[in-house]
Amino acid sequence: MALDMASPTAEWRHRLHRIPETGFEESATADAVAAILTDLGIDVVRGVGRTGVVASLRRGTGGGSIGLRADMDALPIDEETGLAYSSGHAGRMHACGHDGHMAMVLGAAAALADEGGFDGTVHFVFQPAEEHGLGARAMLDDGLLDRFPMQAMFGLHNMPGVAAGRLHTRAGALMASEDTFEIRIHGRGGHAARPEMVVDPIVAGAQIVLGLQTIVSRNVDPARPAVVSCTEFVTNGARNAIPGEVIISGDTRSFDRDVQALLEARMRELCTGIAAAHGATCEVTYRHEFEPTDNDSEYVAAAVAAATAVVGADNVDGDCPQWMASEDFGVFARAVPACFTLIGNGSEPGAGGTPLHSRDYEFNDDVLHVGVDYYVALVRRLLPEKGPQ
Repeated sequence: MALDMASPTAEWRHRLHRIPETGFEESATADAVAAILTDLGIDVVRGVGRTGVVASLRRGTGGGSIGLRADMDALPIDEETGLAYSSGHAGRMHACGHDGHMAMVLGAAAALADEGGFDGTVHFVFQPAEEHGLGARAMLDDGLLDRFPMQAMFGLHNMPGVAAGRLHTRAGALMASEDTFEIRIHGRGGHAARPEMVVDPIVAGAQIVLGLQTIVSRNVDPARPAVVSCTEFVTNGARNAIPGEVIISGDTRSFDRDVQALLEARMRELCTGIAAAHGATCEVTYRHEFEPTDNDSEYVAAAVAAATAVVGADNVDGDCPQWMASEDFGVFARAVPACFTLIGNGSEPGAGGTPLHSRDYEFNDDVLHVGVDYYVALVRRLLPEKGPQ
């Protein structure tokens, strides 16, 4: 069994909660993480992928190695929790629980450094800029897997709305891709009293917004989930002036790369056709921001076994529903076999059930020990100690 690390792990989380930093600005966070790991006697490398930290713990003579990953960055949100350890950085807040994710990996590092119980190498990977969808790629481009070879990588994300301490995962696509789009419609502006003299981009834009809703309902196989969301509609007009330009922004979500390609292709076709029907022109900028997070079936089986050993079969779902949110971990999962798992944060507001990215969100300290014990059990299962020779 892992050490009872709940108290120091919570203290570490609170320390990290006070110093939230956004993507690629995590210098104080990296300092704190590196200091804790160094105090534990673990080798630490700084500056991997700009502000990332990787610590390596070796035991025995085994050549196997796995990675445990935590995300480091916070969100540009003013905190409104009233906690004694609230954010000390104005306009920055750990509103997604990355402080808890880091604390669980640190707790596992502490337990493994103290107790051992495995044969091989564990790399503790602290990734910057997850919210931007840029940090995993930055670490890979900086030679993460060449410098710290690993046969598999694992991560956790807290899940408000799920009973505290439950562990959910699945083989295949667990979390969705996210693509963003910007549609610029060019018309001919003019006086609101003389619509016959203009090419109104608002009318074309309104038809495009409605048209985009038919992509999922009429072009995508109903058995393959997808979402198209328009989130902004901006014009350069005035109360009595029809605009000359409209900008529509939004994002799409899917789990399948073929569906991802279909969403983009149909969006371009619909926008061009609808704009032309109104005498306007348009430009579509479509960006792939997040990869889908695909779990390796072999390592899902190992994760489910480790989770079951920690919390019991009744608290583990090894074939959970897919989650339409996106995670930068998906980039790692394309580069190395991986398994990402969701840990219940609580189902009631004020007890872990407050939604992610809320100003009053708080990670539930009561689940820290579950994450620590899960990681420790996983390491010992995949890197078992050798018996007497």
